[in-house]
Amino acid sequence: MKKALLSTALLAILSLSFTSCRDSKKADSAKEEMHESIDKAGDAIEDAADATGDAIEDAAHSTGEAVENAVDATGEALENAADATKDAIEDTSNKVKKEVNKIDED
Repeated sequence: MKKALLSTALLAILSLSFTSCRDSKKADSAKEEMHESIDKAGDAIEDAADATGDAIEDAAHSTGEAVENAVDATGEALENAADATKDAIEDTSNKVKKEVNKIDED
């Protein structure tokens, strides 16, 4: 009777130890997967932050170029307007002088 009882106890202990190891391996595996998932999520966040930073830098650079181009175009337009105004004043002045000369000749 003692042998049967001891054998049963030994089998119970062995089965618990195998079950315990198996659960431990599953738990370790789950922990590893969780850590890997966290690492991947962290990497994804870092990549997204880098991409956002790059996009902001590109947008700032493009905006700066657009402002420079607008300033250049505005400067050219002002110069053209000044030249056109000067030409119009000269033409008007010449016409007035011609009319004054006609009046003086009469």
